Amino acid sequence: MNITSNLPHIIPATKLHTEKFTLPPITKETIKRAKEGVAYARCRRTNEMIEEALLEAEGINNNGSNLNHKAGDRPQVRQVDGKFRQGLIKFFIRSLFKVKVENRENLPTTASVVVANHLNHIDPFLLLSELPTTPFFHVLGDARTLYHSWWNRQFLRLTKGVIPLERIWKEEMAVVEAAKSGREDLVQLAAQIQEYVPTGNSIETMRRLDRIIQATFKRGDGIMLFPEGRLGKTEGQLLPIKRGAIVYALRAGVPIVPIALIGTKELFLGKELTIRVGKPLHFPQSNRPKSHEVQAAVEEVEAAMLALLPQNYKEPQGAKPFRSILNHLFW
Repeated sequence: MNITSNLPHIIPATKLHTEKFTLPPITKETIKRAKEGVAYARCRRTNEMIEEALLEAEGINNNGSNLNHKAGDRPQVRQVDGKFRQGLIKFFIRSLFKVKVENRENLPTTASVVVANHLNHIDPFLLLSELPTTPFFHVLGDARTLYHSWWNRQFLRLTKGVIPLERIWKEEMAVVEAAKSGREDLVQLAAQIQEYVPTGNSIETMRRLDRIIQATFKRGDGIMLFPEGRLGKTEGQLLPIKRGAIVYALRAGVPIVPIALIGTKELFLGKELTIRVGKPLHFPQSNRPKSHEVQAAVEEVEAAMLALLPQNYKEPQGAKPFRSILNHLFW
């Protein structure tokens, strides 16, 4: 049986790999994650909210119209009040955890890119509870992860400020490659990935995302993202960071603010969570940054993030009330 012939439009293998990126082995966990991804991609409500968030971002940036829609097609979209959003999220977070912010003076007051390590799906909400309300920070994150649960959808619809990033997951890529290499048991799943999962690398998609992000900076707002691209497994460690976050900052000429999140991998009621803020990093603005400029900036940002992480993190001992519930609250 020719597996490849059954997957005629799947992304070529050469496009599945990027610098410092390798596909995970085919395990039960990898297959399970790929199946979850397909289920999220097929969810009508998730797709509606992704498009709704993108249209809202375009509407805010273009006073109710955008390059893909005629002016007057829909009413002007108003950005949610930053103080209302922060107050709502802070009330929620601080009713569950103790929050400590170190080096608060380094928090940005102008358009910037905030980058942080990523240990739990609660991380963006923790950051939004303490980041300044001016500038208003938008969360740039994986579209399906953000909207896959009803809880996330309701919470994000209320707080807004999301720029969903549609992309194929590494586990899905691994399944596709395995099917092409002879794993007949994965052909059907790979075909579903091809049919339902957006790769995010189409010219139209990338241009749309770039317009939104650059307009956000021009308006004086900021972007918050997690450059590892996925959840880390261990406190105090950092996965290789992706170049996209750096490119956006270089093109706009805005500073990058590194942040370390400490204590969010394992949650329980009353646990202390720390936000450690680094000094803003400034780089020369460039509309078309060269590869070596991007790489130099990546290395500087990565070093700054690593320097903020704890060297010998130890989980608190003793009772951990509501541990299971809180660890899965935003999953």
